[in-house]
Amino acid sequence: MSVDTAPDTRAVTAPNLSRSAKRTGGGRRRLAQVFYSVIATVLAVLFVFPVYWMINTSLQPNNEIRGSEIHFWPDNFTLRNYVFVITDQGRTPFTPALTNSLIVTIFTVVIALVFAFLAAVAVTRFRFKSRRLFIITILVVQMIPGEAMIVSIFRVIDGWHLLNTIAGLTIVYVATVLPFTIWTLRGFVNGVPAELEEAAMIDGCSRAGAFWRVTFPLLAPGLVATGVFGFIQAWNEFIMALVLNARPEMMTLPVWLRTFLVANGTTNWAGIMAGSVLMAIPVIVFFLIVQGRMTAGLVSGAVKG
Repeated sequence: MSVDTAPDTRAVTAPNLSRSAKRTGGGRRRLAQVFYSVIATVLAVLFVFPVYWMINTSLQPNNEIRGSEIHFWPDNFTLRNYVFVITDQGRTPFTPALTNSLIVTIFTVVIALVFAFLAAVAVTRFRFKSRRLFIITILVVQMIPGEAMIVSIFRVIDGWHLLNTIAGLTIVYVATVLPFTIWTLRGFVNGVPAELEEAAMIDGCSRAGAFWRVTFPLLAPGLVATGVFGFIQAWNEFIMALVLNARPEMMTLPVWLRTFLVANGTTNWAGIMAGSVLMAIPVIVFFLIVQGRMTAGLVSGAVKG
């Protein structure tokens, strides 16, 4: 009688196979992470390089910029371009243009957010006649480019005697930003369940108190997102500002930056780049402030919900 003493290799090889599979899977994951990291780095460089080139050009003398040699670093570092842009008396001063842009942009964002917020709440929380028609009208108005109505807008603003005024340009910007802002906020308001307000009302809150204490903190990220859109559009808009505010003392920054272009002479590219950098600084500051407010709004909404 013989006894089979051959070892059972299945129990021995199974752990080895699982280990090798784990190593293979881990190696593939590491390769995928390296690949995605390389792609992300390349995309980041592509997006950041124009900004770097703008700053680099603004720190070089104008004769080097117009030369045939490419300078990837400001060899002859200078701040004269910024001094020239801010203090040059031969064109529209920088400070009034900056003030006009800040006032128009702030008013546009605040007014558009207030009206869009009320309209989004009304469309989402209440049922009324022509509600669907109102939503469709918002989409149709949003698809019409502002340049197609520039003659009509000019005649209306001129009839109201608001040409070359902050109020006239703000009204046009609010009307331009409002449709998209209403549509965006409608999605945010629709994403907050009405049952949260009903639960707060059962706990003793009034309807207004339930809305402001429970629903409004959850809508803070949406308000910030739509505010960012309104800020960018009002800050960078050029055509309407050029047509409606043509006087030098009422120019906004995009129109002011156009004064550096010379049709029949030498364009001061160093001044244009320096002005572009100065024009971008308020936007950077705004985004830094908004980033903190957006995080605070998300945390506050999560806690109160």
